[in-house]
Amino acid sequence: MGGTPPVVKNLIILNILFFLATYVLAGSFGIDLNKYLALYLPASEHFRPYQFVSHMFMHGSISHIFFNMFALWMFGRVLEGVWGGKRFFIFYFVTGLGAAIVHTFVNYLEFASVKSQLSPEQIESVLQEGYNAWEQSKNFVNPLMGKMNTLMNVRTVGASGAVYGVLLGFGMLFPNTQLMLLFPPIPIKAKYFVIFYGSLELVLAFAQPGSHIAHFAHLGGMIFGFILIRYWAKNKKTFY
Repeated sequence: MGGTPPVVKNLIILNILFFLATYVLAGSFGIDLNKYLALYLPASEHFRPYQFVSHMFMHGSISHIFFNMFALWMFGRVLEGVWGGKRFFIFYFVTGLGAAIVHTFVNYLEFASVKSQLSPEQIESVLQEGYNAWEQSKNFVNPLMGKMNTLMNVRTVGASGAVYGVLLGFGMLFPNTQLMLLFPPIPIKAKYFVIFYGSLELVLAFAQPGSHIAHFAHLGGMIFGFILIRYWAKNKKTFY
């Protein structure tokens, strides 16, 4: 972490602290921190507005937080060095919130579609019994009821949306910078790296509906990052 600028450093520290707190509170006190800080669909009784921010500090596994924080450190420290802490802080949270908004909007459209195909009795059954069944790793046999229950109770966690925004920002500021891939170990320009990942997320978003990976959130982070950078450039607050 030596030489890492303050905003990136503090974001990484906060994410690690929240990750450790999740396991400590669950193991020592039986408190499921994800139940309160992960992002739920607004239709869920567990949804709270602050979750649009808090879910960005929650992660589901060691590999999840490792790759997110590694990417944040790798690309974010460069952007913060160019923009300064204040602008990078704004960019990070705008892209993170944008990712959550896009993800929630897409899920809500699917939720509304499923709900419209159910009877009032089936909807009431999901509302009354769905959460308890979900907590016991069970679900409804009826596929539409099961889908509605999943959409209401699945939790979204992670800084991936903001990290994809940071990746987009790096690609726009340093399009011709050579990056070295790990698999396969070949060099690639940042602009092609960003285009590849953006295209991949777009394909997977439609090819794997219902995936446990929030592909639309990743796309949302990139979209909001692009809009914000273009807005700054248009208003002569350039940083190229």
